[in-house]
Amino acid sequence: MPQTLDAAAVRSWCSLALEALGREREEIDATNVYPVADGDTGTNLYLTLESAAQAVEAVFAAHETGGSVPAAGDAVRAMAHGALIGARGNSGTILAQLLRGMADVLTDGTRETPAAGGAAPDAGGGEHLARALRRAAGLAREAVAHPVEGTILSVASAAADAAEQARAGTAATARAAHAGARTALVATPGQLAVLDRAGVVDAGGRGLLAVLGALVQALTGRAPAAFTAAPRRPGERPVELTDIGTAGSAAHGGRDADDGPAFEVIYLLEAGDEAVTRLRARLDRLGDSLVVVGGDGLWNVHVHVDDAGAAVEAGVEAGRPYRIRITHFGAAERAPEQVQRAVVAVVPGEGLAGLCAEAGATTVLARPGEPPASGELVEAIRRAHAREVVLLPNDAALRHTAAAAAEQARAEGVRVALIPTRAAVQGIAALAVHQPDRRFDEDVVAMTSAAGATRYAELAVAERQSWTMAGICQAGDVLGLIEGDVAVIGADLAATAEAVLTRMLLAGGELVTLVLGEDVPDALADRLEAHVREGHLAVDTVVYRGGRRSAPLLIGVE
Repeated sequence: MPQTLDAAAVRSWCSLALEALGREREEIDATNVYPVADGDTGTNLYLTLESAAQAVEAVFAAHETGGSVPAAGDAVRAMAHGALIGARGNSGTILAQLLRGMADVLTDGTRETPAAGGAAPDAGGGEHLARALRRAAGLAREAVAHPVEGTILSVASAAADAAEQARAGTAATARAAHAGARTALVATPGQLAVLDRAGVVDAGGRGLLAVLGALVQALTGRAPAAFTAAPRRPGERPVELTDIGTAGSAAHGGRDADDGPAFEVIYLLEAGDEAVTRLRARLDRLGDSLVVVGGDGLWNVHVHVDDAGAAVEAGVEAGRPYRIRITHFGAAERAPEQVQRAVVAVVPGEGLAGLCAEAGATTVLARPGEPPASGELVEAIRRAHAREVVLLPNDAALRHTAAAAAEQARAEGVRVALIPTRAAVQGIAALAVHQPDRRFDEDVVAMTSAAGATRYAELAVAERQSWTMAGICQAGDVLGLIEGDVAVIGADLAATAEAVLTRMLLAGGELVTLVLGEDVPDALADRLEAHVREGHLAVDTVVYRGGRRSAPLLIGVE
């Protein structure tokens, strides 16, 4: 086994950390009571490390054809970058910053061509690792708007303290850091009252201990003794059980459904340092649990707010947000226990994501040219924390992807009904009639009926000359697609939209839904509402904003 942190050791570290978090995920989830008792810290840490491991594997794959070995610096930077873009939840976001801090130090002097085995000239040595852990702990604290002791931050600082005192080689320093983190973890209930009331250690800190244990195993070939903390009553001395039993029951005692913000908002952001400084201040006023990590123009933003739209809007003003995830802290998110039923919806724009989240749905943002994979849908189903889930793909092209996700979730014990919605307006119609208090089958039938009764259309701009069902279009023409087929070709958005509406209403209708894209003026909605009233007095019209990344105009007719 390597005694220095070369590229092979980094690869092994990622793999072992992922395995460790996979084993401990459910126990960590069960002890998650701070900052919100939403029972997903272990899952979030696992998904963050999964993204980091994939990035490291991609670096090694790039060297396979030439038979070379990546530099240690390349592997460490990939690990940190992968964690940044895949960070989930509060603890996952902090873990990404910890890895970034370590990478800042461990990549010093590692840009040279690596020696055999990928060892970096300056990556070995206990002092180097100790500096990396100190940098990691410092950056993590800077990233959190209001650091709290008794959390993953305390565990990270203790690991750095122990590493600096070790004055030994890399492997011995890693063992010392792990031992220091373990001691700090056991002490977390004495630092944070909510942990003491629940009789548990900090969930994020326990996840970090698993990651540090994997580092020790990667360097020495031997895994440290497993950490298992027994539940305890307030005032009792923390008791740690090693290799005996498991953590007791799902813990309670964190913020409940009646206090704290209603939404968790996470997104990646391309922005400069000054814009991010202003963003931090604005988001800190909007909510809590604010963590902004990253640098060099790419950031991961995490915040809990009541106004999810305002949090996203702040990101738009700061730069270019994407991979936006909005989760509603309903009963499903505030306690480890599952609720009976939830809805998971794929949406094509930030505005619709906020709309669906406010209606209680867990959302997955579909990015242009980047449809969500089945794994993202499975993750969303898990985040819903429900025994029964209604899945709305809202895109005909996602039918098979959604079916695969539903099958995987069923294998995990979740009852999933897939409603084959082919457009966002069908999903909105289905969500409007959703009633979680009625029987599951009845609810699914009602939602399916509402979606099926909604005809849909989309307006888009042609990128090139092409043959269509309505004739030949030229680049720049406005295309009116009804039920997925081009039915109208026009010169401007308003006239084409009127023609599409006229065709759709020939078959009758009671409600027209208009979803406007980011750059579409409100005047278009006014014009189309007037157009509907002229020929169909009994038809109502509702208007929503799709926000960034949505089509110029979506139309639904029920």
